[in-house]
Amino acid sequence: MKCACGGKAVYTRRYSGQIFCKKCFNNYFERKVHDTIRSQKMINRLDRVGIGISGGKDSTVLLSVLSKIAGKLEITLHPILIDEGITGYRLSGINAAEKTCKSLRLNLKMASIKDLAGSTLDELQELGDSKPCTYCGVLRRKLLNKEANEQKLDKLATGHNLDDEAQAIMMNYVAGDINRLHRLKGTATDSDLIKRIKPLNRIPEKEIMLYALLNKLEVASDECPYAGENHRTKIRDFINTLESDQPGVKHKIISGWEKIIETSTPEKKPMHKCKICNHPSSRKICRSCELTEEIKIKRKDATKEVAD
Repeated sequence: MKCACGGKAVYTRRYSGQIFCKKCFNNYFERKVHDTIRSQKMINRLDRVGIGISGGKDSTVLLSVLSKIAGKLEITLHPILIDEGITGYRLSGINAAEKTCKSLRLNLKMASIKDLAGSTLDELQELGDSKPCTYCGVLRRKLLNKEANEQKLDKLATGHNLDDEAQAIMMNYVAGDINRLHRLKGTATDSDLIKRIKPLNRIPEKEIMLYALLNKLEVASDECPYAGENHRTKIRDFINTLESDQPGVKHKIISGWEKIIETSTPEKKPMHKCKICNHPSSRKICRSCELTEEIKIKRKDATKEVAD
């Protein structure tokens, strides 16, 4: 098989039947990201855009592509990495992110969960906590927003892809949670919350992986040791099975979601300032500070047990 241009085929997209050579695939991919940004009105001219980077394939590809089209969009890029403190896992991501940022001549800003919560994810696990992912997700979001505010950024881009979006939508379908379906749009509801954007949200995970491979990007491939079988992985496997049988299902899930949020109204919750950290929250004390207080209590209890 050959590409329409006559070049050697490297990829066939099942749901459309299109065949791509390396050059045409790269052109399609980068144009798709640019068109997604334009059609969803993600970025304005002269925006300072933060990039949440982990060193993994999604965020590395996102940063690489945005660096190519930043001039056309008239924006500046500001990568941010959150160190969760996971031995043997995070270091490879940091190394990959540093190499990528150096090659793109971008300054990488790093922040750690330990600085925010007083404990790394590994230390939380040692305290006997069985849900490190709960802490990680909440604290990472808090740190990214904090760093973005300190750098006076206008937008915060993350590497969520089509698969991630389809999974999140399906999880909220199953839960019957209309409010969370609306929140997936990423609209900021407070001036202190940096608007989040997802320029890869219409690109399948396998195409992102292919782009990274074809362009020899420096990517960390280690899997988080705390990742395991959970509700999301079951949803992921279910959607992948559907996609295998009916190519294009993931795109249809997105289309259905767009129609739902256009014709429904989310419940509006008043925003407050967290009594502890002063960050915007729908609660009097934000979830991040609640978890941080839980961690302090766990550490105190652990210290008492050692003393006894």
